[in-house]
Amino acid sequence: MSHVARLTNSFMGEWELFVVTDAPIRDWPFHEFGRTGPVPTLAERTAALTALGYESAEAGEWAWTESANTFADRVELTASLRVRTVAQAAP
Repeated sequence: MSHVARLTNSFMGEWELFVVTDAPIRDWPFHEFGRTGPVPTLAERTAALTALGYESAEAGEWAWTESANTFADRVELTASLRVRTVAQAAP
């Protein structure tokens, strides 16, 4: 089963990565990068996904979108990637 991982700059502008699952939002796996810039590198995003137990579902690329945030008068960036859980090795 695949899910979508999202990298976004949060309300406070700090980068965070979360995996959208069937669970309630409060239970989605997430990783905070603890900074507003620069954008987390591909290696940092991959390491965060691995730590959360996920990997890229395909050889796909992160798809970037931007949207205006009129409340903070800034642009919000979001990247998405289809992911799957990392298969556990048999004992």
